[in-house]
Amino acid sequence: MRAIWKGHIQFSLVTIPVRIYNAIETSQTISFNLLSKEGHNPVAYEKKDKVTGETLKTDDIVKGFQYEPGQYVIIDEEDFAKVKLKSEKVIEIEGFVDGSEVNPTLFEAPYFIGPDGDVAAKTYGLLSETLKMSGKIAVGKVVLRDRETPLLLAPMDGGIVMYRLRYPHEVRSMKDVPQIREVKADKEQLKLAKTLVDSMAVKFSQIEMKDNYYDKLKEIIDAKIQGKEIVVHEEEAPKVVDIMTALKASIDAAKKKPMEKAKGESKKAKAKAEKPAKTARRKAS
Repeated sequence: MRAIWKGHIQFSLVTIPVRIYNAIETSQTISFNLLSKEGHNPVAYEKKDKVTGETLKTDDIVKGFQYEPGQYVIIDEEDFAKVKLKSEKVIEIEGFVDGSEVNPTLFEAPYFIGPDGDVAAKTYGLLSETLKMSGKIAVGKVVLRDRETPLLLAPMDGGIVMYRLRYPHEVRSMKDVPQIREVKADKEQLKLAKTLVDSMAVKFSQIEMKDNYYDKLKEIIDAKIQGKEIVVHEEEAPKVVDIMTALKASIDAAKKKPMEKAKGESKKAKAKAEKPAKTARRKAS
């Protein structure tokens, strides 16, 4: 695993040399090339001056900030170099908070943090264990990809995971969503809905997190490569049913599943118990 950042975690007078690693696996993705419709030739995109139509090279392009319509101030690499922030090399922890205080909409991307060297490993382990024991998460800032972003540090599997966060002003308000209004829930409906939720309660680890779209798309690609016919099974759109009818039917269905599972398990147990008895009879004979 290759580090994408090297620096220090710092809180109060404690400093820990660390490295940051990407936590997201990007190899299992399907990418496509753009081709011409007729000859299936690769399509090239050229950067052109929108006014003159002239084709430009990378060296011919600069970055500009538009402060008025049609008026730009040019910012070059020297200007960017003048923006020196401590967080470019240091993750400065500003405080420790309860995870419940952080709105989930602020989470943007996870990264793994590891110690940078054997000397740092001990202090790194101490921080990880302290976070786990205290139930707190650390809040700070770091510069990644030329941008300073807020972050969280949390314990995970004996190490530390870092979550890059969005700034609160970047997240829209739920109040802006159309047609959301205060509706007083019917007590009977609420009771049935709660019963349904309780009947479907499971551990997160029991839920299959599988990319079915990837599997289906890969299946279609493989079939086309082999010249096979692609069979598509259309799924019917779910019907909108009266809420009380839907809740009652859902609860009944949820009750049947554990019973069916229990029957299946009891048959296996019975077969397992009968096996030694049959073996014993064979030996006796």
